[in-house]
Amino acid sequence: MKKIKWMSSLMLASAIAIPMAVQADGSKTGFEFAERTYGFETIDEGMVASSKLYSYDSGLVFDYPDAVRGIYVTGHSAGGSAFERLLKLIDSTDLNAMVIDIKDDFGYLTYKPQEDSPLFKMGIGQPYIKDPRKMLETLEEKKVYPIARVVVFKDSVLAEKQPELSFMEGDKVWKNGRGESFVNPFMKEVWDHNVEIAIEAAKMGFKEIQFDYVRFPEGFEKRHETLKYSMGEYADSDLDPIQRRVEAVTDFVAYAREQLKPYDVDVSVDIFGYSATLPEAPGIGQNFSKISENVDVISSMIYPSHWTSYFGISKPDLEPYRLVAEYAKVENAKLGALENPPVSRPWLQDFSAPWLGRGNYLHYGVEEVEAQIKALKENGIDEFLLWNARNKYTEGVDYTP
Repeated sequence: MKKIKWMSSLMLASAIAIPMAVQADGSKTGFEFAERTYGFETIDEGMVASSKLYSYDSGLVFDYPDAVRGIYVTGHSAGGSAFERLLKLIDSTDLNAMVIDIKDDFGYLTYKPQEDSPLFKMGIGQPYIKDPRKMLETLEEKKVYPIARVVVFKDSVLAEKQPELSFMEGDKVWKNGRGESFVNPFMKEVWDHNVEIAIEAAKMGFKEIQFDYVRFPEGFEKRHETLKYSMGEYADSDLDPIQRRVEAVTDFVAYAREQLKPYDVDVSVDIFGYSATLPEAPGIGQNFSKISENVDVISSMIYPSHWTSYFGISKPDLEPYRLVAEYAKVENAKLGALENPPVSRPWLQDFSAPWLGRGNYLHYGVEEVEAQIKALKENGIDEFLLWNARNKYTEGVDYTP
């Protein structure tokens, strides 16, 4: 397959350059989304050269901490009364960062774009965060490092609006067991939709864009021959189905990072922890090393509750220190083999998992959270993020043991 040529266009405050796919017969394609058309255009070489000189200034100043120690914050929490509670938690501890939902797990924006925003007419904005700029100014004042979470390929909203960008089962958009739909990582139109959201977050003042769900649906290898979907420019690839998926996911990450360069933001990706233990995750298209080569930060999700019997640990949720320590050794070896490894900043568990059943889980409190942090630190990993879906974090934790 001929590699896709990425275009670095002159990205001004009011617009971004949107690349476009060309079919085998030379025709151009685009997609309509709430009166907005995406398409590929030829970019002048002079414009490409000038784009490298362009750097957007949001007007906000955030210094990178000694080591990022952050918490996950939903759009509802960021825009509601919980925000003050979470600020107080950070103020009173060694925590120093927030990962805030900008595009959520359904595909909605957690704020209402301004009328002059390219995203305004898409109709995907929600009023959770009433004034994102004011929120970021507060974080600047409090010296809290802001990271924008953008959920990429899990996107029920876009899948329903544009089924041709998703996976079809018969004449309906395919849904997983939780009723969620994914959009197609092979489609460049999907890439550009998410890159545009990321650019708007960067223009707001976020210092890092964290892409989540950068993958095909779980178990895709069991249905890739029965679902109907386009492979876009990857249709002519000589690679096997696994490598084709890996290439698409890796290409998106590299492309997004290139498009975000003028905005002076770091790019991070959330990835399944088990991806570091395999050559690649066969169904979902995640290759730990290839993704790591194209990001500034890699954030493996290594919640003990999410592992089955692994590293010789029969019940991982009962042994948070050991599980994280064993994982860290594997990750260190993988990153150590790279010429320019990214910063490692894993996601840790600050929640309990009663769904595992009696005798298979612990109530996670101070001891369990500190055990995970200690395991990372003893293996040379100083950065971490804490996940709790309800944003209820354990009090009294020593975050720098």
